[in-house]
Amino acid sequence: MTLLRLDIYAVRNIIKESIIPSPAINFFYGENGSGKSAIIESIFILGRAKSFRSTSIKSVINSSEKQLVVSAQTQQPNSIAMQLGVQLDSKNICCHINHQATQKRSDLAYALPLQIIHPKSFELLDAGPQLRREYLDWGVFHDDEGFLMNWRNFKKALLQRNALLKSKYVAHIDVWNKELVYYGTIVNNYREQYLQKLKPVFLDILAHFIKIDGIELKLLSGWDISKDFEAVLVENLDNDLRYGFTQNGPHRGDFHLLVNNRLAKDFVSRGQLKLLVISLKLAQMQLLTNVHNIMGCFLIDDFSAELDSVNRTKLLDYLSKMECQVFITATEQSDFGDLKPIINYKMFHVEHGNIKQV
Repeated sequence: MTLLRLDIYAVRNIIKESIIPSPAINFFYGENGSGKSAIIESIFILGRAKSFRSTSIKSVINSSEKQLVVSAQTQQPNSIAMQLGVQLDSKNICCHINHQATQKRSDLAYALPLQIIHPKSFELLDAGPQLRREYLDWGVFHDDEGFLMNWRNFKKALLQRNALLKSKYVAHIDVWNKELVYYGTIVNNYREQYLQKLKPVFLDILAHFIKIDGIELKLLSGWDISKDFEAVLVENLDNDLRYGFTQNGPHRGDFHLLVNNRLAKDFVSRGQLKLLVISLKLAQMQLLTNVHNIMGCFLIDDFSAELDSVNRTKLLDYLSKMECQVFITATEQSDFGDLKPIINYKMFHVEHGNIKQV
C-alpha cells in the first residue's frame, strides 16, 4: 500500500493542505507547534479513524471548523488504486472507501495497515497490559481474517456473562461460560500462533540494532492454562460475582518480553528498551510483507527525541530497505542525519500548518 496523494482538512493548525509523498521515505521538519505531528496524526486517523494523541477528537479539529477530513489516493500491491476518506466531528464518524460509505473501522485498517512510533510508544513494554494486547491483536487481525469474527463473538459472550454477574442472576451462566470458552480458546490460539511467527522476524530485526541474548516472547493467556478454562470460570464464580465482571480470559491476556527469564523492562537500559519496542513494531510490518505481500505504512513522530544519532542512522538504513512507505518528523533538517545513502525520499518543511516540499 502506498499513499499517492494525501489531503488534510482542519486537523489542528492545518487548515487545508495536500501533498504528493514519496513511495519510500518522507521527512517533515519544522519548529515545535508548526504542524508536523498533525501530519502524522492525519495519516493515523485515515487508517484507524481515531487519534493517537487525544481520546477526544474535538481537540484535534481546528478551532475554526466543526469537522475534520482526511483523504488519500492509494495504490495497493496489486496495482489497484483505492480512494480512502475519513470525516470526523465531535459525535460522528464517516468513513469512505472508493466513495462508498462504510461504518466499519476494520475496513480502513485493512486498507491502510500502519504502525507508529511516537514519544509514548515506549510504554508498550513498561506500562499495563492493554497496550500489549492492542499490539498483539493488531498483528493477529492483519495476519488472519478469521480472528476478527471470533474476537467479536468472544466479546459478545463476555458482555452477556458480565451482565448476568452484575444482575446476580446466574441461572443461565453455564450457557455463556461455554460460549466464552469456545471463542476464548480460539482467540488465544490465534495469539499464540502469531507470536511464534513474529519471534524470528523480531529477533532478526533486533540484531540490526543491538545484540541481546536470551530473548523470549511469552504469551499470557489471561487465565491459569494449567487448568481447563471452563473450570477456571466455575472456580472463580464467587469472585466474579463479588466484582461484577469476568476476571479470567483473553480479555485479560498479555505477553511478556523476557531477557534471561526476566522482564526486559527490569533488565535492559532505557535506550535498549526503546530499540526493543522499535524492533517489535518493525517486525509486525515486516511479517505482514513476508507472509501476505502487504506493504504497510510506518509513522515516526519526533525522530530525534527518542534515539541517538547512531541508532537513527541504523533505523533509517533499515527503513530504506523495507518495502513500506515511511513518514518521519523532526525539529531540524539536520536531525535526520546523512541522507546520501538513501536513494528515494522527499523532504518537506512545515510552518504554521503549511507544508512545502523542499
